[in-house]
Amino acid sequence: MSTDGPGAGAAVIESAVIEAAMRRALAASDGAHGTTSPNPAVGCVVLDRAGEVVGTGATAPPGGPHAERAALAEAGARAAGGTAVVTLEPCNHTGRTAPCVDGLLEAGVARVYAALADPNPAAAGGLDRLRGAGVDVTLGTLAEEVARGPLRGWLHRQRTGRPHVTWKVATTLDGRVAAADGSSRWITGPQARGEVHDLRRRMDAIVAGTGTVLADDPALTARHPDGTLRDHQPLRVVVGNRDVPAGARLHTAGVAPALHLRTRDPAEVLADLARRDVVDLLLEGGPTLAGAFVAAGAVDRVLVHLAPALLGAGPHALRDAGVGTIADIVRLQVDEVRRAGTDILIDAVVDDAGPVARPAR
Repeated sequence: MSTDGPGAGAAVIESAVIEAAMRRALAASDGAHGTTSPNPAVGCVVLDRAGEVVGTGATAPPGGPHAERAALAEAGARAAGGTAVVTLEPCNHTGRTAPCVDGLLEAGVARVYAALADPNPAAAGGLDRLRGAGVDVTLGTLAEEVARGPLRGWLHRQRTGRPHVTWKVATTLDGRVAAADGSSRWITGPQARGEVHDLRRRMDAIVAGTGTVLADDPALTARHPDGTLRDHQPLRVVVGNRDVPAGARLHTAGVAPALHLRTRDPAEVLADLARRDVVDLLLEGGPTLAGAFVAAGAVDRVLVHLAPALLGAGPHALRDAGVGTIADIVRLQVDEVRRAGTDILIDAVVDDAGPVARPAR
């Protein structure tokens, strides 16, 4: 590496400080999650020469500053000779904003730590350019942890060309999502329901079937605990051929009208939403729609709020998922299990190489 570039004479910062900064950047990106599509939700932390945090930033909505620019603006002159810690490789292209690499070089940053390389060829190359300018570059800091965070859906979209699908369901211990009479409010407790609203605000779109809409009349909005609407509201999508009444809460919830896609084919739904720049999609449909998405290999993550309760009758969480024999079972990897108030949350994901894959026939 060049000895006369920005990295010359930069102080060595302990790895624990860098990892703490990366987790701070990850938390910052989580606050932007759901508002940046089609751009990735990135977080950046700038440390001064002594390793003190002097700037934190996250990606703004499209057209606004990227995470690096926001963090550098907060850091000001203290960024010179310092370190930038960023969840994704700084971009090296001009779109609606100037390249983030330019900002880092102009600020005189001496070191850059990035968790992940940018898989988008149009934006990649930032780390190579920084190295060429004499900046000390390290790639891979907390890479696995960052890849499971707010960038998960965007990375999936880059890899597959379709939205990342999370199926969310609340169920009893015996796998029921409603009682025999169809009632389902409420299977889970208030903390679990609050977590669902926090999940919704991270999403670009929520999908439910006409069966669920007609039976439950959901608003599919993201709300605060006091019932007020959150600033970010995902696109609400209804799929199916039946009409939705004009007085349904989907039309009267005080946010933009829902999109009605008159199909039940998951491939058609995902193709349409991909054209609308949807990256993260939350599936809140009933057993039939969920089964169709699983059968199509179109579920990437499953979030189950499991209530310590029994119903003994009523619909199960999943119907007709294309599994006829145990050899065809759809297995996922458990990412997290924890208490959610009176309930249990199980977070299970498919292999990072791609979506749920049906066995070869």
